[in-house]
Amino acid sequence: MSNLPLLKLENISKSFGGFKALKEVNLEVHNREVIGLIGDNGAGKTTLLNIIMGILQPDAGKIYFEGREVRISSPQEARNLGIEMVHQNLGDLITNFSIVNNFFLGKELCRKVGFLSILDRRTMNEIVMKRINDVGIKLRTPNQDLAVLSGGEKQAVAIARCMHFGSKLLLLDEPTSALSVKETDKVLRVVEQARDQNGLSVIFVSHLLTHVYTVSDRIVVLAKGEKIADLKKEETSVAEMTRMIS
Repeated sequence: MSNLPLLKLENISKSFGGFKALKEVNLEVHNREVIGLIGDNGAGKTTLLNIIMGILQPDAGKIYFEGREVRISSPQEARNLGIEMVHQNLGDLITNFSIVNNFFLGKELCRKVGFLSILDRRTMNEIVMKRINDVGIKLRTPNQDLAVLSGGEKQAVAIARCMHFGSKLLLLDEPTSALSVKETDKVLRVVEQARDQNGLSVIFVSHLLTHVYTVSDRIVVLAKGEKIADLKKEETSVAEMTRMIS
């Protein structure tokens, strides 16, 4: 297996008018690694995720993915590489669609019947039931509306979808911010499963430092657009993380 990082950011900078959101940020993410990305409001966390996802373009710097320099000009180009992002508000999910329709949105399976191509609903339903069950969510039917699920269950559906479609790097933006303790534990277990059983790498952004510490292998700290720390989990603590972003 190559020792090259899955993702490497080199001197990434981004300004909005006269405001420097990111200043020569360097970051590496290795295979099967969860990076906890922390910082106070305005530190540049979301800007950095948006650059990785192709939503924003850096003013300067280089991005390497699997050892090759890339220019990620759109979210679709990021997805083609194997990068997926789950937003805090789950904007990629449609509440009044069924779970299975959300899971296969834009990637529906079809089968041939004579000269016709029709949706393979049976196979899609079977896949959804298995994948959602694998992440600890018990469904009565994949055809129920997404709206009936709790916040944590919706997060799990979004992550399971990324796992199924072969993502390599998962970007999670505040995935536990509005969840109960029980729902938070469920999402954190799914993140660990994505790494340990499915081989994904994860960048986990949250202001809830105990959640970050629980699930991360390494902690990266941003302050006013600059990287001020990059530490293995065992080299720091929640108390020290709190001090660094205060």
